[in-house]
Amino acid sequence: MIKISKLTHRTLHNTRFVLVPVLIVLLLAMACRSISDIAPAPSATPEPTLTPTPLPPVPVEPGVENPDEPVFITGDIPYTSPFFINTLDEPFVLLEDEAGAVKRDKDFTFRLESQAIGPVEVHRDNTVTYNLALPFIPQGTQIDVDNDGKKEAGVQIFAIAYWSNIWDGPFLERRDGTGWSTAYVSTLTDPERDDEIIGGILVVWSPDDQQSFPSGFGPDGSLFTEDDPAAPIPAGYNIVDLEQEPFHFYKEARPSITLNEGDIAVNDFSKMSYADAFKAMVDKVELEYPFTREKRITWQALYNEYAPAVAEASNAKDFYKVLHDFTQQIPDGHVGVQINGEAFLEAHGGGFGLVITELSDRRVIVSKVFPGSPAESAGILAGAEILTWNGTPVYDAITMVAPYFGPYSTEHSQRLGQVLFLTHVPPSTQVEVSFVNPGGLAQTVSMQAKVEIDSLLAGVPELSKDELQVPVEGQLLEGSGLGYVRVNTFSADYSLIARLWDHFLEGIIDNKVPGLIIDLRTNSGGSGQLALNFAGYFFDEDFVLYQSLYYSEISKTFEVSGLPAKIESGPLYFEGPVAVLVGPNCISACEGFAYALHQGGRATIIGNYPTAGAFGEVGRGQYKLPDDITMQFPTGRHETPDGQLVIEGVGVVPDITVPVTEASALGQEDTLLDAAVKELQDKIK
Repeated sequence: MIKISKLTHRTLHNTRFVLVPVLIVLLLAMACRSISDIAPAPSATPEPTLTPTPLPPVPVEPGVENPDEPVFITGDIPYTSPFFINTLDEPFVLLEDEAGAVKRDKDFTFRLESQAIGPVEVHRDNTVTYNLALPFIPQGTQIDVDNDGKKEAGVQIFAIAYWSNIWDGPFLERRDGTGWSTAYVSTLTDPERDDEIIGGILVVWSPDDQQSFPSGFGPDGSLFTEDDPAAPIPAGYNIVDLEQEPFHFYKEARPSITLNEGDIAVNDFSKMSYADAFKAMVDKVELEYPFTREKRITWQALYNEYAPAVAEASNAKDFYKVLHDFTQQIPDGHVGVQINGEAFLEAHGGGFGLVITELSDRRVIVSKVFPGSPAESAGILAGAEILTWNGTPVYDAITMVAPYFGPYSTEHSQRLGQVLFLTHVPPSTQVEVSFVNPGGLAQTVSMQAKVEIDSLLAGVPELSKDELQVPVEGQLLEGSGLGYVRVNTFSADYSLIARLWDHFLEGIIDNKVPGLIIDLRTNSGGSGQLALNFAGYFFDEDFVLYQSLYYSEISKTFEVSGLPAKIESGPLYFEGPVAVLVGPNCISACEGFAYALHQGGRATIIGNYPTAGAFGEVGRGQYKLPDDITMQFPTGRHETPDGQLVIEGVGVVPDITVPVTEASALGQEDTLLDAAVKELQDKIK
């Protein structure tokens, strides 16, 4: 399972989010989360006394019933983040033990016996609510937090937190997350102060009426520190409202508590004018965008260039066009604006019914021709070599194309985008093309583009996937005895992805398969944490992979924040050789998985090109603008422990680069798979 608090500003790293045009039949698909990244407590903070097993007294005196004693909690789970929907397959709420928050313990693991869970309901209007029955005697961690110098039984401290089941059964395990929640939770936390609890509501259970609990944050402004004032707390369950000072302790049999989305909530500028929203967004992005130096971006100059056009925009389409052009100036595959279908069709809704491929020898051939298309009518056959496009050598013509699905983080990804959009132009556009059919002579024809997107969809693997395709597929390759697993996504139903992965890896290990090929060529990303969990099945020792940096409003710089990303050995271990197939359609979390498997030479990376090189974290970078236009910008960067930027702008580079050939372009050979089989067979020998 995966914790939705992992979708915080700290750790929704490596998620590919391609914004979807409504009017173009899902042209693009929306392609992770971590529990709060927490720093150790200051040395001045005393460690509370923790009792692993709670005491078993009754919450009220025998024979006395309190009609206000909390027994059942309900509430709403508001959300704005587009990633929330990926967690709704097996959701629940948890009476979350906050001992990790009390001790500032980033490795605090939720014990199985402490996990009281309740159902989550998604309604027809897309609102989300929850119910949680409180156990008579909870089994959380007993903590003495009154700082009176006396050893006492203490209390159990909980928050109401939303989770989504991923690994194993309905309860949490260590892979799901540790620490405490920072999003979709009853408390409020401060990312600028290592996710300290700063407000919201706690649920506190006391074994008797002899315990005390903090009644305020104290002079240091932090909860659960030695300067907290304390007050007696009644026996049994208590609702503690941290928004009042002193804190308000009260009992209510069936309280309603709304969960807080936290700082992953969308930045909503939708009520502003076009000009004000654009300025507010650029001002925020200028501070928080993590690759300004590497991308050589001057934000003020960009704003000055596009602000006049924004001011002149009179409708949603005009505003969108300016935003689209603005994003093209930022070479980052994670930057995007929701596509306006009408504007797209005007600019690129015309096609000729052909898909072209640029080979490694720089020739450009036709890899597919659609029946009834202008290309077929012109006599162009699959396998034809394109010589010129409107009188310009085709290689140069491609270079001049501005690909609409940009921007891109790498030159090789941009080049492929240019190849794709050479043949996608405004409807009715006339072009003159010189070509040579297989075995034929050079000829020149004129074609007029008609409205069609089939060839566009065919040219983008993530758009042409079978809708019924499962997220993880596997088989034994005939003749070689090698295992083959294709991971199509780290998004969608996380629990299904995890179960399928376990299924295939268990079968491969149990059957002593000598080598494994992992195909990531069409994986556009998703949950970065899930990807790292997958990588743990190939290592028998834990190690740090990278650390994450985010902009601090306090220091005005990017600072290392939270837990480093680690590879932790999984419940199963495959020790044989591994080959990983990659390409530019391996994006974001997919790249993190490939990068992890490449560490120490654990796997051989094989591809025609590197991966996309888009590896920023996007948790806080969601924007809602006027006319329901949405945009995205990365907010975090990932570096090695010695400060080297990871993946962004480069991608995961193959150990073995396989040329794009005519046979592979026409689908006659899978040259990458062949190269992987040969590589593993050589290693097994």
